Amino acid sequence: MPAHKFTLDDLKRVLREGAGADEDVDLDGDILDSDFESLGYESLALLETGSRIEREFDISLADETLTEARTPRDLLTAVNALLEPADIR
Repeated sequence: MPAHKFTLDDLKRVLREGAGADEDVDLDGDILDSDFESLGYESLALLETGSRIEREFDISLADETLTEARTPRDLLTAVNALLEPADIR
């Protein structure tokens, strides 16, 4: 069980704080499978978003994670995979 789950609300907050929000895009709508580009977030905005996520959640995201995450669902999945505690053996 993750110590903390990175939620869609967390992502929306980080996006707004880091890169703002395009007036034409409703982040409160159903955006899970919307392409970041169609939401108005290009690669530089996603790099800033990634940096903020890393600082806030104390994780390290690979550059590929941000370039390969095309949708909020992709990014949520990647971040939550890093937040899950390692198996204790």
